[in-house]
Amino acid sequence: MTAEQDTADGRRLRGQRRRAQIIDATLAIVRRDGASGVTHRTVAKEAGITTSLTVYYFATLDDLLLAALTSVTEAYTQRIRELIDTQADPIDGLTHLIAESAGPGRERALAERELSTLAARRPALRPVARRWRDNVADLARTQTDDPDAIEAFVALSDGLCTALLLDDKEADPTRIRAVLSKALPRTRQ
Repeated sequence: MTAEQDTADGRRLRGQRRRAQIIDATLAIVRRDGASGVTHRTVAKEAGITTSLTVYYFATLDDLLLAALTSVTEAYTQRIRELIDTQADPIDGLTHLIAESAGPGRERALAERELSTLAARRPALRPVARRWRDNVADLARTQTDDPDAIEAFVALSDGLCTALLLDDKEADPTRIRAVLSKALPRTRQ
């Protein structure tokens, strides 16, 4: 490897770290203050950097919010894809993922919900906001071909996540599983 390549790789790595730092700061603000609290200035302050750096990496507020939402949805997408690809019972895996919304995954779920709701007003966020729903639909398709059942299952999964965030109490995976199972009768072998 040449010295130029080493330098370029080092700059690229620093740039990736800086982007991640800015995204983490954005998510911290969303969790604390909601999406309305996100500005280049508040993100810069949270990250301990200059506002010009946030603008350098994310020219518009939509770019910044899109990166934050993408960060959250990529984690969910990866987990759901793993459930589909590796678990004999992906519904059980989804049950536990939903239950995390009331526990260790509450902050992440709250940020995702806040940013996904914002997507209703900001079209640039919509394709990324739909990933959760699209992946849950893919998971439902492992159980049935019925498009109405799949749509109902996706809506129910969304509703259960929202209810857990609103109830602010411990989730009961057994109950979540029972509700999901009734909504999605297995028709595929």
